[in-house]
Formats: sequence, structure tokens, C-alpha cells
Amino acid sequence: MRTYDVSPLYRSSVGFDRLFDLLTQAERLEPTNAWPPYNIEKAGDDQYRITMAVAGFTADEIELTQHDTTLWVAGQKKGQEGERQYLHRGIAARTFRQSFNLAEHVKVTGAALENGLLTVELKREVPEALKPRRIAIGAASEPAALGQDNAPAQIEQAAKAA
Repeated sequence: MRTYDVSPLYRSSVGFDRLFDLLTQAERLEPTNAWPPYNIEKAGDDQYRITMAVAGFTADEIELTQHDTTLWVAGQKKGQEGERQYLHRGIAARTFRQSFNLAEHVKVTGAALENGLLTVELKREVPEALKPRRIAIGAASEPAALGQDNAPAQIEQAAKAA
């Protein structure tokens, strides 16, 4: 397994602490913690999909919870109506709890359980106030081009009209 030293990035960036913590945390995780198996795919520019193989679970035995930037998927089998005697048990029915770290402004837009696959649809919805905006550059003699009010000029125009 490769390890990466992110300490040089701390010196040249501001506000990325959470990202660097995720990178160092990912190095410590073991691949055996990935049950049930899942896929994460990009479905569009700002759309994502998580598909989890949860064979044997029903929709009321699975709980989806989003808290801030973390999505929790938990599954717990309800009590069996009758004791069964298995000769071979290859379908896992154990309790699971899986978390996914989401980027800012990523929200769950829907979830479905079909043919043993849980599909969670995600979409990034950045508020208009946080989207990049173009700022016009004007000459010093044209403060109105910068989008600033020029209150003294308006007062002079009002005085000339009177």
C-alpha cells in the first residue's frame, strides 16, 4: 500500500483541513471493512449514485440518514418468524453500518431497493450565492462600472434639476 505525505499541502493551502484528514484516514482503513459491497459512480456533472448489494434485506430493514456531510446506511434484519436449520448459509444477513463522506452541498435526492440492490441518488446543489461570479473591471473614472453607488453625483444631479 502506498502512503502519501500531505504535509507540504498544509503549508500552501488554507481551508482544506477536512480533505487532508479524509486522505490520512483513508490510509488507515482496511479494505475488509467494505461490507456490503458497493459501487460509487458519477451519473452526470453534479449527480452521483451509490449502489449497495444488500440481498436479503427489505426496505424497512435499511435506514438511510444524512447528517451534514455524512451519509449513513445501516441494515439490521428483523427477527426470523421461525427458526430455520441451514445446511449452508452463504447469504450474509448480518447487521451493517456503512458511512460515506459527502462533499459540501451534496444531498440525497432519492433511494430505491430493487432486486437486492440499494440505489441512492445524490446531487450537488450549490446555492447561487456561493457560485463563482464574474466581477467587471472598470477604470478609476468609471466607478459605476464596478457596481458602486455614486451618491454625491446623484445629489449634484438632483440640485441641477431644481
